[in-house]
Amino acid sequence: MKASVKRSQGNVFADLGFSAKEAEHLRLRAALMLELRRVIEDRGLTQAAAAKLFQVTQPRVSNLVRGRIDLFSIDTLVDMLGKAGLRVRFVLSTSPRRKIA
Repeated sequence: MKASVKRSQGNVFADLGFSAKEAEHLRLRAALMLELRRVIEDRGLTQAAAAKLFQVTQPRVSNLVRGRIDLFSIDTLVDMLGKAGLRVRFVLSTSPRRKIA
């Protein structure tokens, strides 16, 4: 059986078949969750210490570390990053496929 290779659309969630809107939400949430995991790792925090820092429960941190993306909104993740002393900034740009004339 020969495997086929398909060029990525630039968003793994779109590649997996999610709608453009949902794929973008998932991409943003995944990026924010990755930053929170970096905070935990870089600071050498236990889940209990991370929960105290983010002002959430330890099971919530466990869900974060396990990548349970379905359990977190963008707002919640931005709030947790803020409690860790980080500021979230975003940049708007046109999609390469949807350039505005």
